Amino acid sequence: MLAEERQKRIEDYLLKTEFASLEELSEQLDVSLSTIRRDLGLLESRGVLRRTHGGARITQPKSDEYTFTTRDTHQSEEKQAIARVCAEMIHPNQTVIMDAGTTVFQVAKQLESKSPQVFTNSLPIANLYSTTSKVEVVVSGGVIYPRLGVLVGPLAVEAFSKINSDVAIMGAGGLTLEGITNSHGLLIDIQRAMLRAARKVIFCLDHTKFGRPSLSPLCDIEAINVIVTDAKAPADMVAKLRERGVEVVIAGATVTTSS
Repeated sequence: MLAEERQKRIEDYLLKTEFASLEELSEQLDVSLSTIRRDLGLLESRGVLRRTHGGARITQPKSDEYTFTTRDTHQSEEKQAIARVCAEMIHPNQTVIMDAGTTVFQVAKQLESKSPQVFTNSLPIANLYSTTSKVEVVVSGGVIYPRLGVLVGPLAVEAFSKINSDVAIMGAGGLTLEGITNSHGLLIDIQRAMLRAARKVIFCLDHTKFGRPSLSPLCDIEAINVIVTDAKAPADMVAKLRERGVEVVIAGATVTTSS
């Protein structure tokens, strides 16, 4: 593959994902890390992208589709209902991993009275708890990705690889019967570390995520303990998930706080 073709493919990929790791780009193009580094250096010199620790981000994103504040307004009523139900499942003083999704942010708004110890890579969640003494917050290291309000990269992955948590509350880009998917490769790496660190995994997914595959696979259905969703979730898929052993809780139904 010629250098010009590789660099065009890197640019096209970053226009889709906005942020990618060196390893992710190397796998996508089937070339060495040293080749990717050279291509990124040339693209950075042209102003196409900006190098970061462990990866690169596009300098002119195609749209604001992934911006945190924009996404937080989508399905807002459903997200708030899901958040209330999920918060009821958390016991006082538990250790809770919270990822950077907008529905998870709504859960965070409901948890202060539970006095949890929170581990997160979400800057909005960290800021939410910055003035309260009821919640102890541990923030991962990593590179700040402003458009998503999230810390990403190898330091963030390492942080979650070194902890143990009672529960992880997570979001995702899509859910099919094959498993959970998400939009960004670097978020996938961090979320996998979160999954490994938690004894119980709760995904908060509104109905628009059902039957919708996203860019990168995160985990199989068997890795999920609970899915909390809204009343518009497709009944046939909910039934199939329950047959596979996943507890699916519909916002508005009676919730029991099992450990």
